[in-house]
Amino acid sequence: MNVIGYIRVSTSGQAKDGYSLAYQQDEIHSFCQAQGWNLLHIFTDEGISGAKIDEEALEVDRIGFQSMLAAIAAQDVGAVVVLNTSRLWRSDIVKVLVHRELKKYGVDVNSIEQPTYSIYKKEPSDFLINGLMELLDAYQRLEISMKLSRGRNKKAQQGGYAGGRAAFGYKAKKGQKSIEINLDEAQAVQRLFELKELFPDWSLSQIACQMNDEGFTTQQGKRFTKVQVKRILDRRPMYEGIYIYGGIEADGLHQAII
Repeated sequence: MNVIGYIRVSTSGQAKDGYSLAYQQDEIHSFCQAQGWNLLHIFTDEGISGAKIDEEALEVDRIGFQSMLAAIAAQDVGAVVVLNTSRLWRSDIVKVLVHRELKKYGVDVNSIEQPTYSIYKKEPSDFLINGLMELLDAYQRLEISMKLSRGRNKKAQQGGYAGGRAAFGYKAKKGQKSIEINLDEAQAVQRLFELKELFPDWSLSQIACQMNDEGFTTQQGKRFTKVQVKRILDRRPMYEGIYIYGGIEADGLHQAII
């Protein structure tokens, strides 16, 4: 089995527990050799008292720990070997985060001083841990959603492309600052508004029939119906150069069609 080692000390922790980096490293090497495991690498964090937590990303902020996760994601690893689980976490919140990250890749924790320990072993405390993990995941999804929403709203307020499907007559690509005109569709939009002005008494169905008779099609390449006609007419401000996103309206960076 391929395994990865992890060692950590803080100034106070080293003096109190006697867990020097050299001692932890020697113990992990000897343990893996005795088990017949292939020790790929030992990652180290030093001079850190406990673990910092990134409140926004909800992750353990240790350079060695993050490098270890990157290695686990890139190769087949069965377990992380530590002298004691206290090297990975000292608090319940960090324990929850470490469990979550390792379970993503099906990796277990093997502790030399706690030979029966497994993050997959069911214990009464697991109910609390699992519940906290679910809450943290839900919180993270909400945070991401809120950040995306704030970013999109800011783009919309500046008249730029804020995401989502572009209105008929335009095209949008990820990374673009604004939507661009789709020439074929734009001709259909222009003709539809011309028909509305030329024949103000026509019903939506009559306009749709005329569009179809002239060979125009929808985004899906289908015939126009009154529903598509109404949708385009309702978006007149967009076609006049006003960018609309949700409840936001601003002078658009895009080119007007009519």
